[in-house]
Amino acid sequence: MNLTGKTVLVTGATSGLGLHLAEELAGRGATLLLHGRDAGRLDALCRRLGDRHGGRAHPYAADLSSMAEVRDLAARVAGEWPRLDVLINNAGVGPGPEGAERELSRDGHELRFAVGYLAPYELTRLLLPVLRRSGAGRVVNVGSAAQAEIDLEDLDMSGFYHNWAAYGRAKLALASFTVDLAAETADDGLLVNCVHPADLMPTALVAETGLAPASTLEEGADAVLRLVTAPAAEIGTGGYFHGTGKAEPHDDVRDPGRRAALRQATERLLAPAPR
Repeated sequence: MNLTGKTVLVTGATSGLGLHLAEELAGRGATLLLHGRDAGRLDALCRRLGDRHGGRAHPYAADLSSMAEVRDLAARVAGEWPRLDVLINNAGVGPGPEGAERELSRDGHELRFAVGYLAPYELTRLLLPVLRRSGAGRVVNVGSAAQAEIDLEDLDMSGFYHNWAAYGRAKLALASFTVDLAAETADDGLLVNCVHPADLMPTALVAETGLAPASTLEEGADAVLRLVTAPAAEIGTGGYFHGTGKAEPHDDVRDPGRRAALRQATERLLAPAPR
Protein backbone atom coordinates (compact mmCIF):
# COMPACT_ATOMS: atom_id res chain seq x y z
CA MET A 1 0.00 0.00 0.00
CA ASN A 2 1.31 3.45 -0.90
CA LEU A 3 1.55 5.66 2.18
CA THR A 4 2.38 8.93 0.45
CA GLY A 5 0.78 11.76 2.41
CA LYS A 6 0.67 9.73 5.64
CA THR A 7 2.68 10.79 8.68
CA VAL A 8 3.93 7.90 10.81
CA LEU A 9 5.74 7.99 14.16
CA VAL A 10 7.80 4.90 15.03
CA THR A 11 9.41 4.58 18.45
CA GLY A 12 12.55 2.51 18.86
CA ALA A 13 13.42 2.97 15.19
CA THR A 14 17.22 2.63 15.22
CA SER A 15 17.51 -1.14 15.54
CA GLY A 16 15.70 -4.46 15.17
CA LEU A 17 12.06 -4.44 14.18
CA GLY A 18 11.78 -0.65 14.43
CA LEU A 19 14.61 -0.17 11.94
CA HIS A 20 13.08 -2.67 9.53
CA LEU A 21 9.72 -0.92 9.82
CA ALA A 22 11.30 2.47 9.16
CA GLU A 23 12.90 1.17 5.98
CA GLU A 24 9.67 -0.46 4.80
CA LEU A 25 7.55 2.61 5.55
CA ALA A 26 10.01 4.93 3.84
CA GLY A 27 9.84 2.77 0.75
CA ARG A 28 6.07 3.12 0.74
CA GLY A 29 6.23 6.91 0.70
CA ALA A 30 5.36 7.72 4.32
CA THR A 31 6.62 10.83 6.05
CA LEU A 32 8.49 9.34 8.98
CA LEU A 33 8.95 10.68 12.48
CA LEU A 34 11.58 8.36 13.90
CA HIS A 35 12.31 8.06 17.61
CA GLY A 36 15.51 6.71 19.12
CA ARG A 37 17.54 7.18 22.27
CA ASP A 38 20.90 7.67 20.52
CA ALA A 39 20.79 10.99 18.63
CA GLY A 40 23.80 10.15 16.48
CA ARG A 41 22.42 6.85 15.25
CA LEU A 42 19.03 8.45 14.71
CA ASP A 43 20.42 11.32 12.64
CA ALA A 44 22.43 8.90 10.51
CA LEU A 45 19.34 6.76 9.88
CA CYS A 46 17.23 9.75 8.87
CA ARG A 47 19.94 10.98 6.50
CA ARG A 48 20.22 7.55 4.91
CA LEU A 49 16.48 7.13 4.47
CA GLY A 50 16.18 10.73 3.29
CA ASP A 51 18.85 10.25 0.65
CA ARG A 52 17.20 7.07 -0.53
CA HIS A 53 13.56 8.17 -0.39
CA GLY A 54 13.50 11.93 -0.82
CA GLY A 55 13.99 13.56 2.58
CA ARG A 56 10.92 12.33 4.44
CA ALA A 57 12.54 11.07 7.66
CA HIS A 58 12.72 13.32 10.73
CA PRO A 59 14.63 12.47 13.96
CA TYR A 60 13.16 12.70 17.46
CA ALA A 61 15.63 11.71 20.17
CA ALA A 62 14.28 10.90 23.63
CA ASP A 63 14.93 8.55 26.54
CA LEU A 64 11.60 6.83 27.19
CA SER A 65 12.67 5.83 30.68
CA SER A 66 12.04 9.47 31.62
CA MET A 67 8.43 10.64 31.64
CA ALA A 68 9.68 14.22 31.24
CA GLU A 69 11.34 13.22 27.97
CA VAL A 70 8.23 11.31 26.89
CA ARG A 71 6.14 14.44 27.44
CA ASP A 72 8.72 16.56 25.62
CA LEU A 73 8.67 14.13 22.67
CA ALA A 74 4.89 14.38 22.47
CA ALA A 75 5.02 18.17 22.65
CA ARG A 76 7.59 18.36 19.85
CA VAL A 77 5.60 16.06 17.57
CA ALA A 78 2.28 17.78 18.28
CA GLY A 79 3.84 21.20 17.85
CA GLU A 80 5.47 20.41 14.52
CA TRP A 81 2.85 18.21 12.86
CA PRO A 82 -0.83 19.22 12.70
CA ARG A 83 -1.87 15.64 12.01
CA LEU A 84 -0.49 12.21 12.83
CA ASP A 85 -1.86 9.26 10.87
CA VAL A 86 -0.08 6.35 12.54
CA LEU A 87 1.69 5.81 15.86
CA ILE A 88 3.69 2.59 16.20
CA ASN A 89 4.69 2.04 19.83
CA ASN A 90 7.60 -0.30 19.22
CA ALA A 91 10.24 0.76 21.77
CA GLY A 92 10.77 -1.44 24.80
CA VAL A 93 13.29 -3.17 27.01
CA GLY A 94 13.68 -6.92 26.62
CA PRO A 95 13.89 -9.38 29.51
CA GLY A 96 17.67 -9.59 29.22
CA PRO A 97 19.75 -12.61 30.22
CA GLU A 98 18.45 -15.15 32.72
CA GLY A 99 18.91 -13.84 36.23
CA ALA A 100 19.11 -10.19 35.19
CA GLU A 101 18.68 -7.92 38.19
CA ARG A 102 15.88 -5.44 38.74
CA GLU A 103 16.48 -2.01 37.20
CA LEU A 104 14.73 1.29 37.78
CA SER A 105 13.85 4.04 35.33
CA ARG A 106 14.97 7.63 35.77
CA ASP A 107 11.67 8.25 37.60
CA GLY A 108 12.10 5.28 39.93
CA HIS A 109 9.70 2.89 38.17
CA GLU A 110 10.60 -0.69 37.30
CA LEU A 111 12.43 -0.20 34.01
CA ARG A 112 10.60 -2.65 31.74
CA PHE A 113 7.22 -1.46 32.97
CA ALA A 114 8.27 2.17 32.48
CA VAL A 115 9.62 1.89 28.93
CA GLY A 116 7.34 -0.88 27.68
CA TYR A 117 4.07 0.42 29.13
CA LEU A 118 4.11 3.75 30.95
CA ALA A 119 5.92 5.51 28.10
CA PRO A 120 3.56 4.38 25.30
CA TYR A 121 0.57 4.99 27.58
CA GLU A 122 1.65 8.59 28.21
CA LEU A 123 2.88 9.26 24.67
CA THR A 124 -0.28 7.95 23.04
CA ARG A 125 -2.62 9.87 25.31
CA LEU A 126 -0.71 13.10 24.73
CA LEU A 127 -0.81 12.58 20.96
CA LEU A 128 -4.53 11.78 20.78
CA PRO A 129 -5.46 15.28 19.55
CA VAL A 130 -3.20 15.01 16.48
CA LEU A 131 -4.17 11.38 15.90
CA ARG A 132 -7.85 12.34 15.96
CA ARG A 133 -7.21 15.02 13.34
CA SER A 134 -6.27 12.29 10.90
CA GLY A 135 -9.90 11.16 10.80
CA ALA A 136 -8.67 7.60 10.27
CA GLY A 137 -5.66 7.37 12.57
CA ARG A 138 -4.12 4.15 13.79
CA VAL A 139 -2.18 3.11 16.88
CA VAL A 140 -0.23 -0.13 16.73
CA ASN A 141 1.19 -1.35 20.04
CA VAL A 142 3.98 -3.88 19.57
CA GLY A 143 3.30 -6.42 22.28
CA SER A 144 4.20 -9.99 23.07
CA ALA A 145 2.59 -13.33 23.77
CA ALA A 146 4.75 -13.46 26.91
CA GLN A 147 2.11 -11.69 29.02
CA ALA A 148 2.27 -12.12 32.79
CA GLU A 149 -0.17 -11.33 35.59
CA ILE A 150 0.44 -7.99 37.31
CA ASP A 151 0.58 -7.55 41.08
CA LEU A 152 -1.07 -4.14 41.38
CA GLU A 153 0.23 -3.80 44.93
CA ASP A 154 3.83 -4.19 43.75
CA LEU A 155 4.09 -2.41 40.41
CA ASP A 156 7.77 -1.61 40.94
CA MET A 157 8.45 -5.30 41.72
CA SER A 158 10.36 -4.49 44.90
CA GLY A 159 8.83 -7.50 46.64
CA PHE A 160 9.34 -10.01 43.85
CA TYR A 161 11.43 -9.73 40.73
CA HIS A 162 12.14 -11.96 37.76
CA ASN A 163 13.26 -10.48 34.46
CA TRP A 164 10.80 -12.46 32.30
CA ALA A 165 7.94 -11.64 34.67
CA ALA A 166 8.84 -7.94 34.44
CA TYR A 167 8.83 -8.09 30.65
CA GLY A 168 5.55 -10.01 30.62
CA ARG A 169 3.84 -7.59 33.00
CA ALA A 170 4.70 -4.66 30.74
CA LYS A 171 3.31 -6.51 27.71
CA LEU A 172 0.09 -7.47 29.51
CA ALA A 173 -0.37 -3.85 30.57
CA LEU A 174 0.16 -2.67 26.99
CA ALA A 175 -2.45 -5.11 25.68
CA SER A 176 -4.89 -3.95 28.38
CA PHE A 177 -4.32 -0.32 27.45
CA THR A 178 -5.06 -1.22 23.83
CA VAL A 179 -8.52 -2.52 24.71
CA ASP A 180 -9.36 0.50 26.88
CA LEU A 181 -8.13 3.08 24.38
CA ALA A 182 -9.96 1.39 21.51
CA ALA A 183 -13.24 1.65 23.41
CA GLU A 184 -12.53 5.26 24.36
CA THR A 185 -11.79 6.32 20.76
CA ALA A 186 -14.30 4.13 18.92
CA ASP A 187 -16.26 7.15 17.71
CA ASP A 188 -13.17 9.02 16.48
CA GLY A 189 -12.32 6.78 13.53
CA LEU A 190 -9.16 5.70 15.37
CA LEU A 191 -8.06 2.05 15.21
CA VAL A 192 -6.03 0.80 18.18
CA ASN A 193 -4.55 -2.70 18.07
CA CYS A 194 -1.82 -4.74 19.74
CA VAL A 195 0.35 -7.32 18.01
CA HIS A 196 2.89 -9.99 18.88
CA PRO A 197 4.74 -9.59 15.58
CA ALA A 198 6.62 -12.90 15.42
CA ASP A 199 8.34 -15.41 17.67
CA LEU A 200 11.95 -14.62 18.64
CA MET A 201 13.02 -12.39 15.77
CA PRO A 202 16.78 -11.88 15.25
CA THR A 203 17.04 -8.69 17.30
CA ALA A 204 19.37 -7.48 20.04
CA LEU A 205 16.49 -7.97 22.48
CA VAL A 206 16.34 -11.69 21.65
CA ALA A 207 20.13 -12.06 21.51
CA GLU A 208 20.37 -10.83 25.11
CA THR A 209 18.15 -13.68 26.28
CA GLY A 210 20.43 -16.32 24.80
CA LEU A 211 17.52 -17.84 22.85
CA ALA A 212 17.86 -18.74 19.20
CA PRO A 213 15.80 -16.78 16.64
CA ALA A 214 12.71 -18.60 15.39
CA SER A 215 11.37 -16.14 12.83
CA THR A 216 12.48 -13.23 10.64
CA LEU A 217 12.24 -9.47 10.85
CA GLU A 218 10.29 -9.58 7.62
CA GLU A 219 7.60 -11.72 9.28
CA GLY A 220 7.38 -9.32 12.22
CA ALA A 221 7.23 -6.28 9.98
CA ASP A 222 4.49 -7.85 7.86
CA ALA A 223 2.34 -8.32 10.97
CA VAL A 224 2.78 -4.71 12.07
CA LEU A 225 2.32 -3.26 8.59
CA ARG A 226 -0.92 -5.18 8.16
CA LEU A 227 -2.37 -3.23 11.08
CA VAL A 228 -1.15 0.00 9.46
CA THR A 229 -2.49 -0.65 5.97
CA ALA A 230 -5.32 -3.20 6.03
CA PRO A 231 -8.92 -2.00 5.57
CA ALA A 232 -10.55 -0.99 8.84
CA ALA A 233 -13.34 -3.51 8.41
CA GLU A 234 -10.77 -6.29 8.13
CA ILE A 235 -8.88 -5.65 11.36
CA GLY A 236 -11.28 -3.69 13.56
CA THR A 237 -10.11 -2.02 16.77
CA GLY A 238 -9.17 -3.21 20.24
CA GLY A 239 -7.77 -6.49 18.95
CA TYR A 240 -4.78 -8.60 19.88
CA PHE A 241 -2.93 -10.27 17.02
CA HIS A 242 -0.32 -13.01 16.92
CA GLY A 243 1.47 -12.44 13.64
CA THR A 244 -1.17 -11.61 11.05
CA GLY A 245 -3.94 -13.56 12.78
CA LYS A 246 -6.34 -12.56 15.54
CA ALA A 247 -5.50 -14.21 18.88
CA GLU A 248 -6.62 -14.31 22.49
CA PRO A 249 -4.59 -12.29 25.01
CA HIS A 250 -4.09 -13.14 28.69
CA ASP A 251 -7.36 -13.54 30.62
CA ASP A 252 -6.66 -10.35 32.59
CA VAL A 253 -6.69 -8.32 29.37
CA ARG A 254 -10.30 -9.39 28.77
CA ASP A 255 -11.34 -8.67 32.38
CA PRO A 256 -12.90 -5.16 32.67
CA GLY A 257 -12.32 -5.09 36.42
CA ARG A 258 -8.62 -5.91 36.12
CA ARG A 259 -8.21 -3.36 33.34
CA ALA A 260 -9.93 -0.67 35.40
CA ALA A 261 -7.70 -1.40 38.39
CA LEU A 262 -4.60 -1.22 36.22
CA ARG A 263 -5.78 2.04 34.65
CA GLN A 264 -6.33 3.61 38.07
CA ALA A 265 -2.92 2.42 39.29
CA THR A 266 -1.30 3.80 36.15
CA GLU A 267 -2.88 7.22 36.60
CA ARG A 268 -1.66 7.27 40.19
CA LEU A 269 1.89 6.56 39.03
CA LEU A 270 1.75 9.32 36.44
CA ALA A 271 -0.20 11.85 38.52
CA PRO A 272 2.83 13.56 40.15
CA ALA A 273 3.94 14.69 36.70
CA PRO A 274 1.19 16.98 35.36
CA ARG A 275 0.17 16.47 31.74
